[in-house]
Amino acid sequence: MYSGLFVLPWWGYIAVTLALTHVTIAAVTIYLHRYSAHRALDLHPVVSHFFRFWLWMTTGMETKEWTAVHRKHHARCETADDPHSPQIFGINKVMWEGADLYKLEAKNAETLEKFGQGTPDDWMERNVYSAHSVAGIALMMIIDFALFGFIGLTIWAVQMMWIPVFAAGVINGIGHYWGYRNFQAEDASRNIVPWGILIGGEELHNNHHAYPSSAQLSNKWWEFDIGWMYIRIMETAGLARVKKVAPKLTLAGSKALCDQDTLQAIVLSRYEVLTKYARSLKQTCTEELVRLRSAHDLRVDRKSVRRLLDSDARKLSAFDRERVAEMLSSSKKLETVYSMREELTALWQRSSATKEQLVRELEDWCRRAEASGIVALQDFSLRLRRFRLARN
Repeated sequence: MYSGLFVLPWWGYIAVTLALTHVTIAAVTIYLHRYSAHRALDLHPVVSHFFRFWLWMTTGMETKEWTAVHRKHHARCETADDPHSPQIFGINKVMWEGADLYKLEAKNAETLEKFGQGTPDDWMERNVYSAHSVAGIALMMIIDFALFGFIGLTIWAVQMMWIPVFAAGVINGIGHYWGYRNFQAEDASRNIVPWGILIGGEELHNNHHAYPSSAQLSNKWWEFDIGWMYIRIMETAGLARVKKVAPKLTLAGSKALCDQDTLQAIVLSRYEVLTKYARSLKQTCTEELVRLRSAHDLRVDRKSVRRLLDSDARKLSAFDRERVAEMLSSSKKLETVYSMREELTALWQRSSATKEQLVRELEDWCRRAEASGIVALQDFSLRLRRFRLARN
């Protein structure tokens, strides 16, 4: 039986398989995701073409198709037009059939035309990578067999399953269903784990949806993004140039009034601001709900505070809207906390207003928050006045 050019111990074959699949993951997260879809960095032509060639052999995916489907996912996230939302299709569908959902959307000519702009359209793309996508996969199988014999076919099979399972299934499925959230993004995105190693940093999915144009997916000091580590190594070697990273929110000295620095900080870091608001008011809302439950037999459950502080009001179910209305009608304090959150959210959605108008509205918001008589809201407003972006 043919055993290939290299005969390895059992653990050697496992190591080779993990190494090969990890290169594929790096190609997806660095080239397809951060470079092509979001333009968060520039890559040297040698690097970008290597990734294209490697993906041709290991996935058969086309840059334009992947980029277009992913951009549409962000533009239509958690709606009926989202190509692969578990909130729409269900977690089992996306987890186990995510690759099929991707292939279906990749056939949509309108999606490719609208969201696939700026992707490679050179001779190699037209005549090799797009025209003969199956040939690359077949070439990889021949190489694996030549190097490792019949066990190479198993290595090849794992390579072929890696992206459908981990990218299409785990990231698109679990990443919008289960995990922790650093930011109150307007979707259901979650960070699966804080150590982005196995899937190249894509585990930090909520961070990405909060700041989609950032080349770095880790945000907290205790999070690790191995894809970002590779990018910094390539940048040091002159093979990459980072264009954008997530802004860092910090506090200025004592400020009596909001200004354009304050406005810029809360607009660019709006999901972090909402998260800080929710955490600042959580105890206040919890205590008020406990009081209402005792005094008025109000129907309160463990999701009550989240409905008030964490959920996008536009996306609440009919049941949740009914619960929110019941809580707000029973408490002026809860009504104030909820309405102030909604007003703060509306402020950065007013694209037609001038910066001067928005600064005045922000200052008015702070004055009303500080006159509310709610200590936690007053404290948050005083901190919000001091918000600014850290200087690089």
